[in-house]
Amino acid sequence: MILNLIIKTIIAYFLLLFLSRVIGRKIIAQMTFFDFAVGITVGTITGSIAMGSKPTSLSASIVLIILALLVLLTDYLHLKSYLIRKYFNSEPVVLVKNGKIVEENMKKTRYTINDLMMQLRKKNIFDIGDVEFAIVEIDGKVSVQAKSQKQPVTPQDLNLSTLYKGLTKDLIIDGKIMNENLGDAKLDRKWLIRELSNKGIDDIQRIFYAGLDTSGNLYVSLKQHKEETEGEYGLE
Repeated sequence: MILNLIIKTIIAYFLLLFLSRVIGRKIIAQMTFFDFAVGITVGTITGSIAMGSKPTSLSASIVLIILALLVLLTDYLHLKSYLIRKYFNSEPVVLVKNGKIVEENMKKTRYTINDLMMQLRKKNIFDIGDVEFAIVEIDGKVSVQAKSQKQPVTPQDLNLSTLYKGLTKDLIIDGKIMNENLGDAKLDRKWLIRELSNKGIDDIQRIFYAGLDTSGNLYVSLKQHKEETEGEYGLE
């Protein structure tokens, strides 16, 4: 019984991969209600094939374990083999090249002109002639590179120097000080209390979030309603 269940689960898994490949990547990025219904139906039928007509708790558990192992195996093979990665995930496909639509690839990915224009508008591009490359990625989303003369001017283009912009460090979250982040910024509690006091804040519990950017500016967002807590968390 268990061997039969394992065989049917493996068959169902690869059948699902095959059907996903046939349906195409477009369904992932532009799922309509109909696409959603089809996806649910395919998944349900695949599960039924794996577990049979009278599934039990044991058979369901075995199927889940086998599917998890198959996913891990597939991920491993993706890392080790380019051919397997190409078969399961396919490759990025060029839809527009140098302002011209590649009709063959449009048919291959089942993209219509309306679909393509919608994806371009999402990138603030309203003229296909402004596009150098439009590529549909393996996850179904479209990446767009505008022609150089249509791209925004950057400080580098103007030979201007810019300040470094890194990640904001979280110093306070929901009234609690992130001491580790405070230490990483080479600051201490006294500095934090002084900065908050300058902003007219004398109770850390009032703060929903406080973060320090790379320019040394402290951003503070207060809670909308001050919460009553047992024991006051003072600043002293």
